[in-house]
Amino acid sequence: MKRFYKDVATAERMVLLDGKTPKTPRGSELVLPTAALAEAVADEWRAQGDEIVPAEMPLTKLANTAIDGVAERRGEVIAEIAAFVRHDHLCYRTDTPAELVARQNAAWDPLLDWVAERYGAPLHTAHGITSIAQPEASLATLNGAVEAFDSFTLAGLHVVASIAGSLVLALAVTDKRLTAGEAFAASQVDERYQAEKWGLDAEAEARARRLAKELDAAARFMDLARS
Repeated sequence: MKRFYKDVATAERMVLLDGKTPKTPRGSELVLPTAALAEAVADEWRAQGDEIVPAEMPLTKLANTAIDGVAERRGEVIAEIAAFVRHDHLCYRTDTPAELVARQNAAWDPLLDWVAERYGAPLHTAHGITSIAQPEASLATLNGAVEAFDSFTLAGLHVVASIAGSLVLALAVTDKRLTAGEAFAASQVDERYQAEKWGLDAEAEARARRLAKELDAAARFMDLARS
């Protein structure tokens, strides 16, 4: 799409393109929850050249998702996010080799201790890929924690949980227990170990960089939406 505007400004919590508020894909006004997020989204519009490149506008994309998608199907989105804890990445461990076991324990055990203390939601761990049942009380508590977030935070939380395969890691980012980079590193313990042992795979490395960038944008989006 060719750039159709010259000037970008903000007014309160809105982005203005030549004095007009842009619309979401479904026709709603792009109104943000905070002035800080509005300014960050405006910066993405300012940075566009003669052609608008949506891939370079992750905050705008997330804002559109929050307004068009999350707000209209809030219950479904909450259920999707909360469901990650039923098969949370941090709860499935290997029993060999010893070095990888140690890395998983060092990276993940403190986070499971944190979610148990912070939310009163202890979670079980198991070796292998066999599905394990988590305590119903913990599932209900964490579902309630997700329900408490607004649509904009939910949009970012969904991205983080999807990339990390973990509600625990997503909540840790939202709660500032972890930075986006730390959360992504925790989600990649197995992959980094394999890369060290067997060498780097260019395609896998490119994918990891892309996902890390997406997770970082989602974390920044949530932070700005609540600032």
